[in-house]
Amino acid sequence: MPDTLRQFKANIFQALAHPTRIAIVEVLRDGELPAGTIIERLGLEQANASQHFSILRAKQIVSSRKEGNQVFYSVRDPLLIEVLDIMRRYFQAHVEEAMSVLQQIDLLDKDGAAK
Repeated sequence: MPDTLRQFKANIFQALAHPTRIAIVEVLRDGELPAGTIIERLGLEQANASQHFSILRAKQIVSSRKEGNQVFYSVRDPLLIEVLDIMRRYFQAHVEEAMSVLQQIDLLDKDGAAK
């Protein structure tokens, strides 16, 4: 079972391994949107966006439905938004840590004495 779970996690992270796909999921944070709106908001090319949508659908990250000539996308499970929020907090914590170290270094002169 642990290997199955690890493979599942790896598949999700592979699907999100491109900044554009993460951006698509983040745009869908507040609910369903037509593909055209997503493409416009993110400034994507149609062909490029289609490839990303295809990967996200294949990995069951997003759901799609067709209405007339429009395709609407939504995040399949809102828990994924929470995962991305946790990753943002993780990033912020490490950026703050790095900034603190840089500030400490800045307080020292070349000889290691306090300024």
